[in-house]
Amino acid sequence: MIKRIVALILIFNVTACAELQQVVNQLPQGGLGNDEIASGLRQALDFGIDKQVTKLTAKDGFFKNELVKILLPEELQKVDNALRDIGLSNLADEGLKILNRAAEDAVKEATPIFINAVKDITFADAKNILLGADNAATQYLTEKTETALYDKFNPVIKNSFSKVGADQIWESLINKYNTIPFTNNVNPDLTDYVTGEALKGVYTMIAVEEKEIRTKVSSRTTDLLRRVFALQD
Repeated sequence: MIKRIVALILIFNVTACAELQQVVNQLPQGGLGNDEIASGLRQALDFGIDKQVTKLTAKDGFFKNELVKILLPEELQKVDNALRDIGLSNLADEGLKILNRAAEDAVKEATPIFINAVKDITFADAKNILLGADNAATQYLTEKTETALYDKFNPVIKNSFSKVGADQIWESLINKYNTIPFTNNVNPDLTDYVTGEALKGVYTMIAVEEKEIRTKVSSRTTDLLRRVFALQD
């Protein structure tokens, strides 16, 4: 008798879990099908890429955008400050422009990689993104594209530095700085540093657009965006 009761309890629990999952899967979706929800997320990401990432490829797209402007590594900012203190602000700005121009060149390589990642979004991905944090879509893109973007950005930035000799100048400067007692060593590979900063800038700007679409109805500029993101409101 006890065995039968235990068996009945187990059957009940399994059945209840299955029914619960079925209920979750059948939650109201505002009349939208799975394909429409996935398409809405793809559209939102496409808009973010087109609107925000394209800005970064323009002249001063990084340099005059305080959200993503690439500065010297923290340990070397005293060099920048010292130049400005002795009236060489123009020289300091030119040094920073070299870093930011390289990033602007590199970001032009990003769009095809993003487009491929967006195409691969499934309904399961879309549902998790839609009900996730304000930057869930950006996190998804980061996971799917970061390695490929690094591999694309790095040689472009290296080539940009080589054209003006910036790589050798900075490597020499940083290696000398690293010999100073009681200072924290800085990565002498400026190409690696700027590549990392360029990646941060790209994802920062996509996150800006994603948050706009999530929080401002006026930013949902198509009927599909309005219908899909109404589900998360």
